[in-house]
Amino acid sequence: MQEWLSRFAQVLGVDAPTEEELNDLLALAGVAAHASERTAAPVSCWLLAKAGLTPAEGRQRASELARSLGE
Repeated sequence: MQEWLSRFAQVLGVDAPTEEELNDLLALAGVAAHASERTAAPVSCWLLAKAGLTPAEGRQRASELARSLGE
């Protein structure tokens, strides 16, 4: 996975995610998948990038949304 991410980041002209960013992205994807369905995970990560938020901000907002949907 690390090799793919490093190479894809290079192709895109950006830095690969740090370990902390990667953990937040995976957590965001997990929240989206469990609160909705599996296909929500990659699209949620795309929305995060489109919004210009950090992975940590996206994880936090996704967790808040999931909690509110569970109420």
